[in-house]
Amino acid sequence: MAAAALYLGAALAGGLVAVLLRLPPLVGFLAAGFALGAAGAPELPYLEPVAELGVVLLLFAIGLKLDVRTLLRREIWLTTAVHMVVSVALAVGFLGLLAVLGTGLVAGESFRALALVGFALSFSSTVFVVKVLDDRSDTTSLYGRIAVGVLVMQDVAAVVFLSLSSGDAPSPWAFALLLLLPGRWVLHRIWDRVGHGELQALFGVVVAVVLGYGLFEWVGIDGDVGALVVGVLLASHPQAGELSRSLMTFKDLMLVAFFVQIGLHGTPHALEAGLALLLLLLLPFQVAAYAVMLWLMRLRRRTSFLAGLVLSNYSEFGIIVVAVGASTGLLDDQWVVVVSLAVAFSFGLSAIVNRRGVELASRLSRLLPARDSDRLHPDDRLVDIGAADALVLGLGRVGAATYARLRDEYGLNVVGVEHDRTRVAALEDEGFDVVRADATDLEFWNRVQRAGRVKVAVLAMPFHNANLIALARLQAAGFTGRVAAVARYDDDVSELQRHGADAVFHLYGSAGFALADHAADVLLREHDGAHKRHRPAAPGEDLDVLQPLDRRTEPA
Repeated sequence: MAAAALYLGAALAGGLVAVLLRLPPLVGFLAAGFALGAAGAPELPYLEPVAELGVVLLLFAIGLKLDVRTLLRREIWLTTAVHMVVSVALAVGFLGLLAVLGTGLVAGESFRALALVGFALSFSSTVFVVKVLDDRSDTTSLYGRIAVGVLVMQDVAAVVFLSLSSGDAPSPWAFALLLLLPGRWVLHRIWDRVGHGELQALFGVVVAVVLGYGLFEWVGIDGDVGALVVGVLLASHPQAGELSRSLMTFKDLMLVAFFVQIGLHGTPHALEAGLALLLLLLLPFQVAAYAVMLWLMRLRRRTSFLAGLVLSNYSEFGIIVVAVGASTGLLDDQWVVVVSLAVAFSFGLSAIVNRRGVELASRLSRLLPARDSDRLHPDDRLVDIGAADALVLGLGRVGAATYARLRDEYGLNVVGVEHDRTRVAALEDEGFDVVRADATDLEFWNRVQRAGRVKVAVLAMPFHNANLIALARLQAAGFTGRVAAVARYDDDVSELQRHGADAVFHLYGSAGFALADHAADVLLREHDGAHKRHRPAAPGEDLDVLQPLDRRTEPA
């Protein structure tokens, strides 16, 4: 327990320092891992299983939100393939230059060894990228879906490599995994009876770990892929989103172990750390390669750079690839430490860059030529809100209710803005006027400003950071109407007010007022019904409880 306490304390301290420096907590977790490794902290035998469990749950949660049809799109598979080739070529050229200059480990390495390192550095981290997208609430945005699709294709390539390098083909029993397709009907029926709460969360963990990870490992296929596949099979269930949210806290805690563990791959020396830092020079070229490829697929410049920036890091799969290379004699064992350091450093750098990723993507977009809107990808064309009086940004439960109230009770011409394709289709079937767009997009707000009639914008997105970004976009576009927003916590309320929101409603506090109103309405209806069914109350009868409610409903 003493070792566990040491690791927990170091992770918490690292996370707090990172937050105080206005960096994501995961940078602090990485630093804690390096500090523990350098200090010679005792090994924690169950750290690796906990970290692996976090990754399994993360991939399962991705699968619950993944539309597998997106993987068949050209902007996914072709971008992944071309970028991998370009990335390996850049890495080989860069490492070859270092070898000519006589730099440490690189000098004397064969072309095959350099190509293997380049291949290891061509992957982006699924864990890191999805964490960034979750923090921005952008997992279902267009660039978020593209980034996740690229990650899935990269993971498939990594699994193929690991299978070939081990020399062991999957078991013939792997074909039995096709039974999972009809078997998902059984899983859905079980899920229907599970209900909500902790039993549903336990159901998700068991399916991800046993059917996903365990079953695929048993037939010789990487278990992480199994967790993703099983998540995709269950994605069509109505409670998929709820299950993903219920696993979020548990998954995030497990991933702390993952980030701490990265820093424990070995005690770095100055030469290894220096080479790892030099490898970071390849990241801007990788961003450029992603952006150019996606732009050639007719995506907007901003979308292309957003996807490129969020993918600008090295992957934990790279560590596995070089470890396999070292075990087969293709590479020196020190490359495992170098690539581990490069992965950790890239997480820190990418976290800093993506903290201002939206602003940076808008600036970098000027480096590519603009296209007319009608020549853009159909999913990425600019939208016009027409003659709306009010905008509701984010059409979850709160946003949809706000939309209906403004339309039905106040007679406003309302347009909703939502970037989740499935949600947009469902709301349109219910008669909502919805445009699918990214509320954090500066160009979208420029179009809103040109509409000229919008009087009020309601920020009803579920994540506080998304509402803050949308508020900044409104102000940058010169929006002169009123802005109302929702917030979950008191400090979020004050932050939105400081940034210029005209009205901020505490989500839980407002729910209390609404519940009181409903309770009062029910009590009044019962009171009115009693007056109709029985004689009027005689003097002295105890109906005092209704008096405050009656007075509350009197005309002003």
